[in-house]
Amino acid sequence: MMMVLSPLFFIFMLDLGLTPLTLAQDDHRYRHFLSQHYDPKPKGRDDRYCESIMKSRNLTNPCKGVNTFIHGNKNDIKAICEDKNGKPYRGNLRISKSPFEVTTCKHKGGSSRPPCKYRATRGRVQSHCYWL
Repeated sequence: MMMVLSPLFFIFMLDLGLTPLTLAQDDHRYRHFLSQHYDPKPKGRDDRYCESIMKSRNLTNPCKGVNTFIHGNKNDIKAICEDKNGKPYRGNLRISKSPFEVTTCKHKGGSSRPPCKYRATRGRVQSHCYWL
């Protein structure tokens, strides 16, 4: 399913933008970004996938409202901030030359305490890189 740029995507991009992305460097912030938003080879990409990965990434205490996982090669993600896989777009923004598969996990509501229940949405989007 092709995903149109939705509010969930912009939440993902906000996370991406708030992480000072000198993605050309394997620094602490980049590793933190990967730990919360990167899953190279997901299994299932359904509600159970979201519940499992959110728990394994320690994003469930309290239950995080929305989190997006980008799939594929992490070097391709890093390359968005370079000419290899990114091109200039609106000021300090760079946009990927090719789309990425993503899974967005959205908390179903109810208590913010575990066990957390999530709804999965699959998508294919172009990602961005912000330079500070």
